[in-house]
Amino acid sequence: MKIVILAGGLGTRLSEYTDTIPKPMVTVGGRPIIWHIMHMYARFGHKDFYLALGYKSEVIKEYFLHYRNLNADFTIDLGNGDVNSHQTDEIDWKVTLVDTGLDSMTGGRIKRMQPLIGNEPFLLTYGDGVADIDISALVDFHRSHGKMVTISAVHPAARFGELDMDEDRVICFQEKPQTAQGWINGGYFVIEPEFFDLIEGDSTALEKQPLEQVAKMGELMAYRHHGFWQCMDTKRDKDLLEDLWQSRNAFWVK
Repeated sequence: MKIVILAGGLGTRLSEYTDTIPKPMVTVGGRPIIWHIMHMYARFGHKDFYLALGYKSEVIKEYFLHYRNLNADFTIDLGNGDVNSHQTDEIDWKVTLVDTGLDSMTGGRIKRMQPLIGNEPFLLTYGDGVADIDISALVDFHRSHGKMVTISAVHPAARFGELDMDEDRVICFQEKPQTAQGWINGGYFVIEPEFFDLIEGDSTALEKQPLEQVAKMGELMAYRHHGFWQCMDTKRDKDLLEDLWQSRNAFWVK
């Protein structure tokens, strides 16, 4: 299945980095976060990527255009300019990079990908969140119910220590656990092509009219993911992911 990754937003809450690079290019462990996301899909055999670009699209285009040289050792003969690559990062991904407009909303970016995706179901995610989600199980779940859209539902990590209390007595204390209350949109969608018809244009936000309408139609199903999930909205989130990587606890990489 083709994978659409939304990679065009401004990333204003990560302005420490996004003044100069787009949010999907902010690194964790020396690799852009978008690389980590793509690596997750590739582990399950999904390697045909379509990146919906916008803000600073040229930075992402340059990265993939020169990917082989940036991720390889090589010998260059300065006399004649010959380059002999000693490839150290062999990947077989196919990456299509599409400028979907600087000001397009998330739904509008998806709509612009329709000519490339065609009349077939596709995978969709945001360019700033990682998880140890089983993509094969997600796809199987989608196929089992026959509805238009499957969304991954996740429990976000609590920002503060959680107290389980009996009146004034603390029964249990957990330092920043994954909260057991409330499911949120974790990205990682499976979508049937009819969904394109519900998006009006560039000004349409995926999370508003299209998904709200699909839910009212009874065509939106949730795949409950109980494992690791973390977005990268702020520097604090970025530092958390970096710490997990450095401590070899990057649960999204196996």
